Amino acid sequence: MFVDFNHGSGFVYGNGYPAPDPNQRINAFVDQALVAENQRQIPRDYLGASRIGEPCARKLVYEFTRTPPDPGKAFDGGILRIFAAGHIFEDLAIRWLRVAGFDLRTSENNGGQFGFETAAGRIKGHIDGVIVGGPYVGITWPALWEHKALKASSWNDTVKRGVQASKPVYYGQLQIYMAYMDLSVALFTVLNKDTQALHHEVVPFEAVEAQLLSDKAIDVIQAADAGELLPRISSHSDFYLCRWCSYTKRCWELSS
Repeated sequence: MFVDFNHGSGFVYGNGYPAPDPNQRINAFVDQALVAENQRQIPRDYLGASRIGEPCARKLVYEFTRTPPDPGKAFDGGILRIFAAGHIFEDLAIRWLRVAGFDLRTSENNGGQFGFETAAGRIKGHIDGVIVGGPYVGITWPALWEHKALKASSWNDTVKRGVQASKPVYYGQLQIYMAYMDLSVALFTVLNKDTQALHHEVVPFEAVEAQLLSDKAIDVIQAADAGELLPRISSHSDFYLCRWCSYTKRCWELSS
């Protein structure tokens, strides 16, 4: 029996239709599954401490009230894959630091994540870890430990300018965490996702900055309770943060 394996480039898939592109179909199935999985998650009923450093208070009100983002601006499969990869990179960094002799604690004795809550549970935070000991590197332990995995361009900017100037949201996160965890210093570790290079920045606690951030969080909660919106970060819709925002249409076209 002769079998012809030479289908050629004109192969069609049933009823004369071209064969589907496996790459596109597989990725579509993966992303659809990730989006569906994310939509099944129970939404937060609190203001996350990691978000308080967001420079636009109005955006925080939208987030806190679980206002739907503009059409097409919700997290898609690509973003969710980036988030998932970040957890894997964090696990690697934890292992590397521990192998190097740093006593990095990432969970309580009962297995729960280190964290805090305030304002009757309406503000909460969960930290990546605390380094309680290790080789002498010019830091007094214990220290808050926070990790981020960044693409090369973002990583380079953070290394060059520092977290406060380059990543103010992360800087605010560090300050709030140190305030409520009663820690005086943080070690901010950033991993370059393209090269796996590590950069470690020592960030001291700044009480004034932490107080301003805490006050902003209370303002957000009070505005949400009153059904009000806080001022926008800019008076112009073409401001770069507004152009990138998930609530641009709602904020500028549907709100006063």
